[in-house]
Amino acid sequence: MSGKEALDFSQSATVPGKPPVSTKSGHEGPGFVAPASYLRPRGASRPMAPVKPLSPIDQEQIEGLRAIRAFLKVRTSYDVLPLSFRLIVFDTALLVKKSLNILIQNGIVSAPLWDSKTSTFAGLLTTSDYINVIQYYWQNPDALAAVDQFRLNSLREIEKAIGVAPIETVSIHPLRPLYDACRKMLESRARRIPLVDVDDETQRAMIVSVVTQYRILKFVAVNVKETQMLRKPLRNLRIGTYSGLQTADMDTPVMDVIHMLVKKNISSVPILNSEGVVINVFEAVDVITLIKGGIYDDLNLSVGDALLKRSEDFAGIYTCSMNDRLDTIFDTIRKSRVHRLVVIDESSRLKGLLTLSDILEYILLEGEGDENEQQRYVA
Repeated sequence: MSGKEALDFSQSATVPGKPPVSTKSGHEGPGFVAPASYLRPRGASRPMAPVKPLSPIDQEQIEGLRAIRAFLKVRTSYDVLPLSFRLIVFDTALLVKKSLNILIQNGIVSAPLWDSKTSTFAGLLTTSDYINVIQYYWQNPDALAAVDQFRLNSLREIEKAIGVAPIETVSIHPLRPLYDACRKMLESRARRIPLVDVDDETQRAMIVSVVTQYRILKFVAVNVKETQMLRKPLRNLRIGTYSGLQTADMDTPVMDVIHMLVKKNISSVPILNSEGVVINVFEAVDVITLIKGGIYDDLNLSVGDALLKRSEDFAGIYTCSMNDRLDTIFDTIRKSRVHRLVVIDESSRLKGLLTLSDILEYILLEGEGDENEQQRYVA
C-alpha cells in the first residue's frame, strides 16, 4: 500500500476521549489511521471466508505426492541405474547412416553424442533427429544423393533448415538429487537426460549413462509405497491431453503422420477406425524401422503397412479410462514397459493421451505452491 493510501487526509479521524479532528484544510493536525487499515483491502466490508478444508481423498493425494517428492530429493540419479548396464556413445563425426544401423542392432532409440575434437558432451541423439533428416530430404529431394555422407555434427544445419528445435544438450551430474533431474527434463521437454560427471584427473566431462522418464517412474513405483495413496480418478485430475489430438487411420500415408510428429512436437499419433475406435498407435520410434539401411525416400507406404514392420516383441499399446487412478497406473508402470497410455471410453473410443511426461509433471508440480496452505488441513 502506498503512503497516499495509508494516510488519506480527506477523512476525519477520531482519537478516543477527544473530539474529532478535521483534516480537510491544510492547516490542521494530521489524521490518525487505525493499524487494521493497513491490512484491510479498500472496500472490504467483511473478512474473507476461510479456505474450505480438504476432503479425505484430497488429503491422501497430497500426502502421497509429498512422499514421492521427498523420495526424489534424497535419491540421486546413480541410484536409478542398474547394477550392470551398457552405454553406447556416438562421436559427432560418425555418419548418420552408421549411427542408425548401430541403434537398430542394439535395440536402442537414443545415444549421447561426444565431440572428440573438444572432448566435450555434445548432446543426445534421439528419434526426433532422424525424423528431422526425413523432413529435410522430403523438402529438398535434390540433396538425397548426399545422405550417405551426412554426419552427426551437421544435424544443426538440418534443424536450422527446417526450423525445428535444436538437439537436446541438457545433462546433469549423477550425484545431483533425482528431483533436480526430473525438473530439468520438464523444463527442457526432454524424455531422457544424460548423466555427465567430471574426471578427477583430467577435469574433462565424462558421460556415465542416460536416465529416462520411464526408469525414474518405475524406480518410484517400486520403492515408494505411498503411490498407493494416489486414488483420485483421472477425471478429477488436471493431467493428460484431451483436446487438439492428432489422429490417423490405417490408410493414412506415413509421411503425413511424420509431418504431424514434427509440427506438433509429439511422440505418437493414435490410429482410429471409421467409428473412432482406437486400434493402434503410431510412435516416433516406428520411424527407425522404416528407414533401416538409410533409405529415406521410400516412405510412401500407409500406416497399416508400416506397423506390419514392427518387431515381433512389440509390447503393444496400453489404455486406461477416465475412472482409472494413478495408483493403478503406477502399478502398471512397475510391471510393464509403458511409455504412454491411450485414454478411452467404454466403447474404446479415443478420449485423450496420458504420457509419462504428464505423470512426471503432475507428481512434481501439482499443488506445490499451495502446500503451505494445505498443511493447515493435512497436519
